[in-house]
Amino acid sequence: MRAQKLVLTVASLLLALGTLLVFVAVDAHSHSASDTIRPFLITMVPIWAAFGLVLWAATGPRSNGPDDR
Repeated sequence: MRAQKLVLTVASLLLALGTLLVFVAVDAHSHSASDTIRPFLITMVPIWAAFGLVLWAATGPRSNGPDDR
């Protein structure tokens, strides 16, 4: 369980760093706010959603078997 928390923490930090790098890359080639925000969100929202699903699956309640109530 401790290793899982460490892996999720490192993955969260990498996602934050990646988000920042994507924003900087998109912002470098834009001329207005809408040129920055729209491509950034189109790129990052699916990644954030996938990561959220991974976090939900990894940290969800554990069942002990089919008869767990």
